[in-house]
Amino acid sequence: MKRASEITRPILEAYQRWLWRYTRPNGKRLGWSIQRYRIGTIRDYFRWMTRQNVIVHNPASELEMPRMEKRLPGAAMSSEQVEALLKAPDLSDPYGIRDRAILELFYSSGLRRSELCNLVMSDLNAEKRTLAVRKGKGNKDRVVPVGIRALEWIERYLKEVRPRLCLDSHVQALFLTGYGEKFSADVLSHSMSKWMAKVGVRGSCHLLRHTCATHMLEGGADIRYIQQLLGHEKLDTTAIYTEVSIKQLLEVHARCHPAGRDQAAQHEVETPRQSG
Repeated sequence: MKRASEITRPILEAYQRWLWRYTRPNGKRLGWSIQRYRIGTIRDYFRWMTRQNVIVHNPASELEMPRMEKRLPGAAMSSEQVEALLKAPDLSDPYGIRDRAILELFYSSGLRRSELCNLVMSDLNAEKRTLAVRKGKGNKDRVVPVGIRALEWIERYLKEVRPRLCLDSHVQALFLTGYGEKFSADVLSHSMSKWMAKVGVRGSCHLLRHTCATHMLEGGADIRYIQQLLGHEKLDTTAIYTEVSIKQLLEVHARCHPAGRDQAAQHEVETPRQSG
């Protein structure tokens, strides 16, 4: 079959099913983005063929594009793991003070790694305890709060360390590398992975962002405030954290479910409180 006019929708759908089932030599299937790219190329090709009057009917017009799989993020770090991570840098080293400030800010404000790399001095408003995030995902700006503890470490870094790292006054990046330049995303990720490995955690910058959102949700924050903090355009993107955070559901289940109440009462009977 060599003519475009001989291609029908069932043929294209069969190809789409083949893409979905195809297994690479390493045993893994094609990712949704690759499938989407290949189907998109076919749709564009037949759309062009129709516009050029090479074919009368577009067989790819109703092909559905593969949808991205919604996967739950990995487990967030515990409060104990976060505290261990924050204390990992050597504070006798100027770089340790800088890294502590970076870690505190990631956990406090849930920034993306690219957003932290792009911060400049004027983005921080210490008086209002806020941070302006310029051109985040989707090229959108937002303002996020900065926790008191994170702000204290940032101010210490700005006072004690940044002047020593700044080799060019024209460089306005908030956080500087040892070369006096702003961080690149890859360098920041490598540094973060190193600190996490030091405390037995596997992850990078996004894990602290995920942990920030999860801990706020567990602390009672409304999902819409978390959406604003993270800079999610759609609430559906933020809502995935409600699926990950099981702590509140366990508490409500134990308090409200009949079986949960029975078990709680039985536990109190078996382990009565000791009188003072």
